[in-house]
Order: sequence, then structure tokens, then C-alpha cells
Amino acid sequence: MAKRRLFPLFWRIFLLIWLAMAVTVLASNLATRQLIDQERQAIERQEGLRTLAQEAIRIRQTRGGRALRRFLHQQGLERDLHIVLLEPGRRNEHLPPEVRDRMEPGWHRPRPAVFPVGDGYRLVAWPRIGGEGWLDPRLFRLLELIIGFVLITLACWWLARRISRPLRHMEHTARQIAGGDPTLRVSDRIANRLDEIGALATAFNDMTDRLCHLLERQKHLLRDISHDLRTPLTRQRIAIELASDTGADPGLMASILRQNERLEAMTAQILTLYQVIEEGGEMSREAVDPVRVLQQVLQDAADYAEQRGVDCRLEVRADCRLVSVLGDPHLLQRAFDNILQNALDHTPPGRVVVCRCRRTDDRFCLEVQDQGPGVADAALAHLFEPFYRTDEARSGQGWGLGLAIARDIVVGHDGAIEAANGQDGGLVVRIALPVFVGD
Repeated sequence: MAKRRLFPLFWRIFLLIWLAMAVTVLASNLATRQLIDQERQAIERQEGLRTLAQEAIRIRQTRGGRALRRFLHQQGLERDLHIVLLEPGRRNEHLPPEVRDRMEPGWHRPRPAVFPVGDGYRLVAWPRIGGEGWLDPRLFRLLELIIGFVLITLACWWLARRISRPLRHMEHTARQIAGGDPTLRVSDRIANRLDEIGALATAFNDMTDRLCHLLERQKHLLRDISHDLRTPLTRQRIAIELASDTGADPGLMASILRQNERLEAMTAQILTLYQVIEEGGEMSREAVDPVRVLQQVLQDAADYAEQRGVDCRLEVRADCRLVSVLGDPHLLQRAFDNILQNALDHTPPGRVVVCRCRRTDDRFCLEVQDQGPGVADAALAHLFEPFYRTDEARSGQGWGLGLAIARDIVVGHDGAIEAANGQDGGLVVRIALPVFVGD
């Protein structure tokens, strides 16, 4: 696939903020300039100002400057304006300094209205302090702040949304994949973006495809090997039995047969593990009495427990005697049996394995506690991984599959499983399954 030309996210952020600032300055200046023009035009639209200018010229020429000033003052009071008549040749220095400065063009200063009235005369008018039409410069500053705040806020909101939404989508997708749905991928709308987020989404999808492919190959490989081993192991067991019948060394044949049975048991465990993984939520379900299933498991394990010299004790609270869970009874029996077998294997002779059943809210809880050596705290998180065996268990007869199978079965029934060291020693395995409430 051809490499796409990226538009880096850095430059997107930089240009967006720069454009937001530039638009803010431009918009605020245009707005204030418009207000200034409207102010000046409002003064110029005052009726009679040009007629007043003609009258002022007549009074100046006939009655003098004192009468002119009294006339303009009186007219200004009536119109709420300051009015000055500039004679020909007179410059702006006769105006107040704050008005003279405003005569020059500027972006932020309201300008007085100037009326040329012939013969070089000019009438200058501006509002009185507090009068209508003269805008306070603080209004312009406030207007600029408001426009700037609104525009920059919108730009930052759009930018944050543009960045955070695809990242949240990728996080949600990653959590769902980790939760057991390997078919999900980041949407093409995000993966096709021409920036670092699009590149990250594309790399995420490629990585997920590769990992899922490797996991699928590993699963199929172990399943196929297990299937292929069963036939030669069965034939080997038959050959060993025939050899024993023909007078071969009984001790040697018994040892070979035991090893053959161990290999058969291991392949059966592997097949069960991947059967549970493949079926997942598609397993057949019915209302199951977990206490009855556990009693059956204890009954089946009675001979093995007696052989090891270990006692099994069942404690059932009254609130869970009639509890049902929704699931596959055979798989639940397999999970309970694996946990119990693990407890029996690691409990010394003369000790006790305790199975406790109770109900907590809408959960059926089973707790299996042995009196063995326990497990190092660092190893507790790995107990339910396939083929994981603690140092204390390496000399045992297991392969590290029993608890992994139990974990997958419990999770497939929407339950939870955990392990912890007991306060008095030994390992405690806890299962919580949702209670089934029928019609």
C-alpha cells in the first residue's frame, strides 16, 4: 500500500490557533470600526446641523465671536452635542485635545462629525460626556474580549473534540478487543485521517490483525497437534497392553502405560481448553443447581481424596440451597473438578480441603480452600494462565491447564474467578456466578 502524505497534527493545531487569533483580531476590529462609523453617521444625521452651520456663519460675520459661542453653546445643549465652528485658515488646535486627537483616522477612536459649509468654514460636532452616540472606549475593549473569547473557545473546543473523539474510540475498541471480541477494528473514518491519529489508528488495526492471526494460528496448532496425538497414543496403549499380556516385564510395561495415560490426559485437557475458547458465549445453557454439581464432583473425587489421605468438607449456607445458575452442567462440573483436583494435589495427607457455598446479592459464590503451602504473591496473577506452574507445583503431575480451563469456563458463564492465599495458609480459589432467576 502506498504511503500516504501526512499533514502533521502539530501544524494543524498551530495553524488552527493562529487562524483563530487572526480572525479574532480582524472580527473585533471590523466590529469596532462599524460601531465608530455608525456613531459618526448618527451625529451627521442630526437634522438641521448644516442649517445651523449657515446660521452660525451669519452670526459670526454680523455679531462677532462672543455671540457665536453663545449661540453654539445653546444649540449644543439642546442637541446634547459640543459644536465648534472652525473659521477659514484656523486649524484643529482650537479644538480640545481629546477631540483634536480623534480627528485623525484610527481603528478604535470615535471621530467627531465634520461638516464643510463653504467659504472654508467647518462645523465640528461631537457628543457631550454621557450623551447619546459617543461610545466609551472601554466598550471596544470589552467587545474585543468577548469576540476573542468566543472565537478562541470555539476553536479550542473543535480542536479538543477533533483529537479526543478518535482517541476515545480507539480506547473503547481496545477495551472491547481485550474483553474478547477480536473482530473489532478502529473505523476507517479515523484510520483514513491524514495525520498522526490516522497513522496511529492504521498501525493499531495492523497490529491487531497480526496478533489475532498469530493467536489463531497458535490455537489451531495446539488443537491440531492434540488431535493428531490421540490416535498414535491410543495405538501405543493397545500395544503396551498386548505386550504385557505376552509376558513382558510387568513393572516396565506399567510404567510405560502410566506415561501413555498421562499424555492422553494432557491432550484431552488441551482439547477441552480450546473447545471452551472456541465455543465462548455459544455454549448450550440451562438452569443448573451448582450445589448439586459440586456434590457430584466431591463424590467422584472421594476415592482420590481417600488415596491421598485428605478429607473434603462441604459447607453450604441455607440461602444458596435452591440457587440456580444458567450454563452448561458438564462444563461447570469440569471447572469445579479442576479446582478441587488442584486443591487435593497440593494438600498434605491428614489435612482438609474445605468447599464453602454462599450467596451474595445476585451471585452464587464457591470458595475452595486447601491447606497446602500456598503460592507466592507474585505468582497469583498467573495461576490461570495455560501451562503456568508455580515452583512448588513443578514436581507434581499437572500441566498447568486445570485452572486455565476452569477460568475460561467460569468467564464463559459470565462469572469471575480469583485466587488468594488464605490467612491460615494454603490457597483459596473463589468463583462467583450470576444467579439465574427463571419465570
